[in-house]
Amino acid sequence: MGNLADLRESYGRGELRESTLPEDPIRLFGNWMADAIESKMTDPNAIALATADSNGQPSVRIVLLKGFGPDGFVFYTNYSSRKARELADNPKASFCLHWPILERQIRVVGSVEKVSSAESDKYFQSRPYESQLSAAASPQSAAVSMDELLAMRERVKSLSAESGVQRPENWGGYRIIPEEIEFWQGRPNRLHDRIRYQKMDGTWVIARLAP
Repeated sequence: MGNLADLRESYGRGELRESTLPEDPIRLFGNWMADAIESKMTDPNAIALATADSNGQPSVRIVLLKGFGPDGFVFYTNYSSRKARELADNPKASFCLHWPILERQIRVVGSVEKVSSAESDKYFQSRPYESQLSAAASPQSAAVSMDELLAMRERVKSLSAESGVQRPENWGGYRIIPEEIEFWQGRPNRLHDRIRYQKMDGTWVIARLAP
């Protein structure tokens, strides 16, 4: 077993300079996401999503970001899942994107709201049929055997044979409305670039943070 303390990486693929930054962090996010997609890495939209319950106990898991824009960042899940229960008690979240091949990270903090039923319906119907079946059948985060899960999936498949799979009422999207977005670019000698956009009185304020 290797010594983790001895692991080292040298960074030097890019830099962030205040003079070239856009005023809107969503524009920079879009540029970086385009770079990540172009790099052909696996799941460039995989985010580590952190939520916390009413007692402040945090939990984190990987989910897929499925949309972003001026109004926020969207992901989808079962409304009975642990993350959904925590968001019901404490509608705030944070997520981090990590792209080692680009030596970049993005961290987002904000409040959370459900997307509209129409938006959730549209996304659900865009999913592959097999994914629709699994989403409709799964009692996400509940203890279940594989046999039980397969039986539930077959039941949904049978009931939806003629009409197609309809989005369950307990499944849909959330939107994280950003209050803070931080962009991290690896630099040599651990002098990494950390640029934070913080929403203040409706305006994004930019600051460089010490690495």
